[in-house]
Order: sequence, then C-alpha cells, then structure tokens
Amino acid sequence: MQKDNIRHHIHLHFLVFIAGFTAILGKLITNSPFSIVWHRMFIALIVIFLFVAITRKKLKTSYQNIFKYAILGFVISLHWITFFMSIDYSNVTIALSMMSTTAFFTSFIEPFFFSRKIIAHELLLSILVIIAIFLILNSELNYSAGIILGIFSAFFASIFSVLNGLLIKNEKAYKISFYEFLFGVVFISIFLIITGRLDDLLIESFFSVNYLYISILGVVCTAYAFIAAVYLLNYITPYSAVLTYNLEPVYGILLALIIFGESEQMSSNFYIGLLLILFSVFLNFYLKKYNKKIN
Repeated sequence: MQKDNIRHHIHLHFLVFIAGFTAILGKLITNSPFSIVWHRMFIALIVIFLFVAITRKKLKTSYQNIFKYAILGFVISLHWITFFMSIDYSNVTIALSMMSTTAFFTSFIEPFFFSRKIIAHELLLSILVIIAIFLILNSELNYSAGIILGIFSAFFASIFSVLNGLLIKNEKAYKISFYEFLFGVVFISIFLIITGRLDDLLIESFFSVNYLYISILGVVCTAYAFIAAVYLLNYITPYSAVLTYNLEPVYGILLALIIFGESEQMSSNFYIGLLLILFSVFLNFYLKKYNKKIN
C-alpha cells in the first residue's frame, strides 16, 4: 500500500511537471494564442470522445447543464488565450508566476458561489499577494502587458475552478470537460470568423514542428493530464493534489531557465515577489487544513 501511495504521488508530480511544460510549448509554438487554444481543445476533445467511446460511457446531459458548459467553455478559452498571450508579451517565467495568483482570486470568488464568509487569514494573505504583484510590476516594467494578461488569466482560472467545483458534484469530470472543450472550440471559431482571422488556424504542414508541439499539448498536456488527474483522486486527497499543483510555476520556471536561458532571467525583486505569492498560497492551504482539524 505504501509503495502504491508513493507511486501515485510520483505520478501526480509528473502531471504537475506536464502542467509547467505547457508554458514551454506555448513559447515554442509560433501560431497565435487563438490557434494554439483552438487546436489544444479540439485535439483533447477528440481524445476524450475516443475515451468515452472505448469505455462505453455516456455523454447525455440536460439542457440546463449545456448552458453552464457553454459559459465555462468560454471562460476556459479566455483563461488559456490570455495565458499564451502573456507568454508572447513577456516570457514563460512571468506567465507562470502570475498564475500563482489564482488562489488570491479564488479566496474572494469561492465565498460568493459557496455562500460562505471571507476568512480573515485569506484577506490578510490577499494583501500580501497584492504587495507581491506591485513589487513584480515595479521591477519588470518592460513586461507590464504580459503581467496584466497573466493576472487576467489567473482570474479566469479561478472562476473556472470554482464553477467546476459546483458542477463536479452532480456530473462526471469527463463529461464536463468534453462539453467545455466543445464550446471552447465553437466560441473561438466564431470569433475568428467574425474578425476575419480564420487563417490563424492554419499550420504550415501536417509534418511541421508546430503540429508536433500542438499535438503534444492537446494529447499529453490536456487530455491525458485531465484523465490521469481524475484517476489519481481515487488515491490522493484533493487537498494534496491542489497543494502539489501549486508547484507548477516552480517546475515551469526551472524548465524555462534550462531551455531558454537568459531570456527567462528576472531581477531579484521579481523573485522576492514570486516567493511572497508562493508563500501565501502554501500558508493558505496549511491554515485551511489546520482549521478543519480543530473544527
């Protein structure tokens, strides 16, 4: 049992590593953020459909849920598009660092949807996050556009996570993701058609490096990562999973420094700000677990 537990935790860290690698692929792929997200969702959609067909699961759902999936498909599209735009306007390190602020936004959004009061320590830690963001902005003014886009991406991620937390109580995870990816593809397609940018979806050739990277992004970093993460929840607590996923910026930034070198190096104030954000995230989860034990 102990060996199995270690094996599942190693698997979880591998998934977090994959999450960090997503940003690396975002920088390597030369297509527009809209094209990257469209292909990512489309490929993952096909993979999940095949998974459903092979395992003989059902995708039938209510019209009410379809409306919810459509909204969330739009939100997750915005999250990924702004994330890859953040990389374009800055670098991998900036984009991943700003994703660490997701917990900051969640501390305010979650109480609204789950009808609970804002906890005092969450408010104090949120102030710490604001100070950290201010420190990062002032130390990296050249990347201000990328920082702002990264913050918006984190905001959309927090909305997506909280609302999915409500849906998962009554629906299967594979079904939720299937419809969210489906509507994400639809929304991006409509936007590109309206703006006359449908050519953005073109990739030079089937055998191009971009196609290889996008395929890895869709199959490994999206479809596989989703199915594996759901599977691991049978053996690892949600608390442990969420806490481990907060290492995504760390893994991603280390990878970026190794692969891209000097272009990913930031000022000392930037890293101080990042450490403050990560500190607030881990302290928040620790305090939540502690409060559950004493209540």
